[in-house]
Amino acid sequence: MAWNEPGGNSNNQDPWGNKRRGGDRKGPPDLDEAFRKLQDSLNGMFGGKKRSGGGGDSSGGDSGKGMGFGMIAVFVAVLAAIWLYSAIYVVDEQEQAVVLRFGKYYETVGPGLNIYFPPFDRKFQENVTRERAYSKQGQMLTEDENIVEVPLTVQYKITNLQDFVLNVDQPEISLQHATDSALRHVVGSTAMDQVLTEGRELMASEIRERLQRFLDTYKVGITVTQVNVQSAAAPREVQEAFDDVIRAREDEQREKNQAEAYANGVIPEARGQAQRLLEEANGYRDEVVARAQGEAQRFTKLVAEYRKAPEVTRERLYLDTMQEVFSNTSKVLVTGQKGQNNLLYLPLDKMMEKQRSGSAAAGTSASNAGQADAPASIDLGQRDLRSRETR
Repeated sequence: MAWNEPGGNSNNQDPWGNKRRGGDRKGPPDLDEAFRKLQDSLNGMFGGKKRSGGGGDSSGGDSGKGMGFGMIAVFVAVLAAIWLYSAIYVVDEQEQAVVLRFGKYYETVGPGLNIYFPPFDRKFQENVTRERAYSKQGQMLTEDENIVEVPLTVQYKITNLQDFVLNVDQPEISLQHATDSALRHVVGSTAMDQVLTEGRELMASEIRERLQRFLDTYKVGITVTQVNVQSAAAPREVQEAFDDVIRAREDEQREKNQAEAYANGVIPEARGQAQRLLEEANGYRDEVVARAQGEAQRFTKLVAEYRKAPEVTRERLYLDTMQEVFSNTSKVLVTGQKGQNNLLYLPLDKMMEKQRSGSAAAGTSASNAGQADAPASIDLGQRDLRSRETR
């Protein structure tokens, strides 16, 4: 027989061996009794009446009304606390907040303690001073139809929170798409050599300018501060071939540098020699011209003197010519009086000395001997000339 059937349990005990009413119970708590205690406490807080064990219908009805009013008040208070907690917010020094009222832009809030009214208002709060970064890497074609893999990093920050929130649904996704478009446009207009070597800085500048134009056109509210194009490389499948090309290019550049260094050493020297030859030629030309002009002037003056005294001038010219001729020879001609034979004198000792000492020393000694004997020849000629004038 079950424990709760009449007469089934004479001691009126529950399945745990405890009495159902009264006494110390060690089993599970009575939920009905706990709920009644909670209800009595709430009724006391909000002006209701406590339940009593022997109350009639009227007291039970008043208790039910008090309990309902208390529960509503508690619910309203909890809702008010939750709303107030969510409505008050703090904007930091580095942040801004955009408030929308009924889905339309209402205001932009600066740093400080602020409040808005959900669900009529919505706020979007973002850090507008922090610099953010976005990285991208992909394979693309260059101008000369080669495939390269170009990684880059875009650094940006939010400069207009209203545009950032309202104009574009997902502004950072739009930034990524615009970056991909700008990167492919610039790389597609650049040769592979420039992409892989020294053209990265110029590419980064062009990508930044083009990307900023895209963002300004979309009015995203983002300003790109820096674009860094990292070391571009060929796809791994053809990396060895590209390495060979790079090494060949480096060898070519080294050979060019060596050739330029050699040219820088030879060309100035050749130019100096050419300049020296030009100066020597100019000097020789000036010398010849000056000598010719001097000879012409001397001849002009000599003509004037010849017209004054033809015989004397003729004899003077003859003597000067003979002096010039005999000054360069080892033979000596001695002229006698009129009607006498001329005497040819050969200085054999001078000739032997010339053969021994060589052509250079012999030429010098012969010139000195000619100059030493010339005055005697000139004196003999002058005496002959005076004797003929006397006759």
